[in-house]
Amino acid sequence: MVGKMNLLGVQAIIGIATNIFFIMVSFWALKGLRIESWIKKNHVAQARILYVFFSITIGYTVSNFVLEFLNLSKNLIFLLN
Repeated sequence: MVGKMNLLGVQAIIGIATNIFFIMVSFWALKGLRIESWIKKNHVAQARILYVFFSITIGYTVSNFVLEFLNLSKNLIFLLN
C-alpha cells in the first residue's frame, strides 16, 4: 500500500513538473511571434493575459501528449510477452 502511494506521489510530481516546464517553453516560444499586430492599441493587459492563456493551453496540451506517449510506450512491453 505504501509503495503504491509513493508511486502515485512520484507520478503527480512528474505531471506537475512537465506541465510547468512545457508552459514555460510555450511562453518562451510565443514571444517569438508578432502577436502585437493582432492586438488593439492600448490593450497591453489583455495581450499579456492572452499570452498566458495561450501558453497554458499549448503547454498543457503538449505535456499531456508527452505523458500519455510515455505511459503508452511503457505498456508496449506487454505486447512482447
